[in-house]
Amino acid sequence: MMTMTATVFILCYILIALEHPLKISKSAIALIAAGLMWTLYSLASPLGLEEVVKQLSEKLAETAAIVFFLIGAMTIVEVTDSHGGFEIITSRIKATKLSSLLWIIGFISFFLSSILDNMTTTIVMITLMKRLLKEHKQRLFFAGIIVIAANAGGAWTPIGDVTTTMLWIGGQITTGNIIKGLFFASMVNMIAPLALASFILTGSVIPPDRVKKEITTTSQFEKTFMFFMGMSCLIFVPIFKSITHLPPYLGILLALGFLWLTGDLLHRKKSKEAKEHLTISKALKRIDMASVVFFIGILLAVATLSANGMLPALAQWLNTKIGNLPIIVSVIGLLSAIVDNIPLVAASMGMYPMAQFPPDSFIWEFMAYCAGTGGSILIIGSAAGVAAMGLEEIQFFWYARRIAPLALFGYLCGIAAYLLQNRLLH
Repeated sequence: MMTMTATVFILCYILIALEHPLKISKSAIALIAAGLMWTLYSLASPLGLEEVVKQLSEKLAETAAIVFFLIGAMTIVEVTDSHGGFEIITSRIKATKLSSLLWIIGFISFFLSSILDNMTTTIVMITLMKRLLKEHKQRLFFAGIIVIAANAGGAWTPIGDVTTTMLWIGGQITTGNIIKGLFFASMVNMIAPLALASFILTGSVIPPDRVKKEITTTSQFEKTFMFFMGMSCLIFVPIFKSITHLPPYLGILLALGFLWLTGDLLHRKKSKEAKEHLTISKALKRIDMASVVFFIGILLAVATLSANGMLPALAQWLNTKIGNLPIIVSVIGLLSAIVDNIPLVAASMGMYPMAQFPPDSFIWEFMAYCAGTGGSILIIGSAAGVAAMGLEEIQFFWYARRIAPLALFGYLCGIAAYLLQNRLLH
């Protein structure tokens, strides 16, 4: 039955990859995968139905935490955009060549991700690109670069990527050492693909047609105020988490509540028609719920592989067969492009006791880098990639052809940079 569960996952994974040729929604396939895999697991598990239901409830809670965060972040970005807030940034980006714009967007994504997180940064930056570039094909390429840069930027801070956060909370890494240890490798991971892409990408920046009239109804004060309010809400989340140690989704929901209250107060004197498109209620209707549903399905499907012991068994097999830590961790990073890096890292944390590998050991820093950036190699290998896939309708095979080689090149260059740095400093 475990073989059947793995077979269902592989088949559904292939169908998701073939979404556009088959013209079948990836969200539907992801939901079917989740339902079938948990059903098969419940029938075959020696633990009994009660224990499986308990595991499902735990995995659902983990999935819901990510989904609530995604909905909150997407809504905040949508409200900021509806007020024309992103014009504060786009009006200051004066690049006329695509190659120049590529470097600007890459560095913004890299550093913004270290403050926020890779998924939120991807949502914000792709929204910005819709205001900077008219051609959808050009935006697709930039979306891929944003995913690479955001994942690279998220790897070197405790709050930038969920796997780094897991290691930080678990005590495997400390804030100062992870920043010092991974900044160089993460920067190389971003710069190497950008340098390569600069030779590929030619042409001039063609801005989109003037944005809808409704956005121009907001005053300059409202644009500026809601932009800084929206960004403050997003930046508030990692601060909230660091202080309270409560889950990030609670912080984003709290921030969304304050933004909602602020918006109501700001527009309370306007007529219903004048303020309708600026409200949180309208923003909630505009966010891409199909992408949210896809998130639910794919995360629950992968969670089955963790619950039934297949991912921990895979990690143990790697440890037995390979034995070389740098190679094992590098392979785990590559695997995170196929399956969720969260259960992979969780399994690894259980495999390597801290009595043997104390905080800030080589394995933990290297794990944070590889698991955080390896997911960029495939579009559904990271939360940032899945978000980009939904926001810009990126095809799996298009990403595999155009972006995956760049991401793999950056991943390998970053590994070389980290190993060199580690050898020189230790």
